[in-house]
Amino acid sequence: MGEADSSRASQTLELADSLEGASDENAEGDATGYERYGIAKPILLSHKADLAAFLERQLRQFQAVLLVPGNHEAYHSTWPRTLDILRSLEEDVNARRAAGDAALGELVVLDRGAYRLPGPSGTVILGCSLFLYVPPERAVAASMGMSDFYQIGDGWDVPAHNRAHARDLAWLNEAVVTLDDHRSNDVRTILIVTHWCPSLDGRARDPQHTSDALTSAFATDLSNEACFRAPKVKAWGFGHTHHNCDFVVERGDGSAAPLRLVTNQRGYYFSQAAGYDNDKTL
Repeated sequence: MGEADSSRASQTLELADSLEGASDENAEGDATGYERYGIAKPILLSHKADLAAFLERQLRQFQAVLLVPGNHEAYHSTWPRTLDILRSLEEDVNARRAAGDAALGELVVLDRGAYRLPGPSGTVILGCSLFLYVPPERAVAASMGMSDFYQIGDGWDVPAHNRAHARDLAWLNEAVVTLDDHRSNDVRTILIVTHWCPSLDGRARDPQHTSDALTSAFATDLSNEACFRAPKVKAWGFGHTHHNCDFVVERGDGSAAPLRLVTNQRGYYFSQAAGYDNDKTL
């Protein structure tokens, strides 16, 4: 995600109080991918130098870049190594800012983290990968058909994936409940950004894949979770599905206003998702 001077979010801000979002840019599939697009979600940490250069360009344009790790970041690596590299990039940016580089924006890696928008809006952004839950009846299909279990090292398998989902979901629920408490009067709006999709609503999925055995590889139904139902949560941005959408969904008994679900994904260079908008804002 970004926040510009007057607005990124890998899932971002154009104008001081708006978020500009882009996801699943999959720049690793295109030799010029990092240069070709003004805003992109950097993929694959085997391209660390390209990623660092890409982030540098974004940080010269935006007050803040919020980066939510997606599954491709860990390909040809492991999750611990991936997060170590992302944190090192974040620390390097922080050090340069502290040393006086005022033109460099803030880099925030949202791996179960929060970012409060500057100013009086009372808006907090919560971000995590979220992963997804693979139910037992689809575990075999997922383990055979999901590239993650071939491309990510350190024994990454369905049980590890489900543990990561449970960890991220528990963190997100707790963070939302804390901020949604009536005593947190200075927080008026919560925005959530995740890589994986939190809804099985048909509008959030490519119609070509609604009956696929690997549906659980793209989304998890969180409609009954506190993070989904809390009144202060106004919008949820996500990626991973390679299908663009922007709609609202009713929640529970109606005590909370409808929740906006939105995604803006470029997709692969050779198979771009319809409806991608490089200037889309929230």
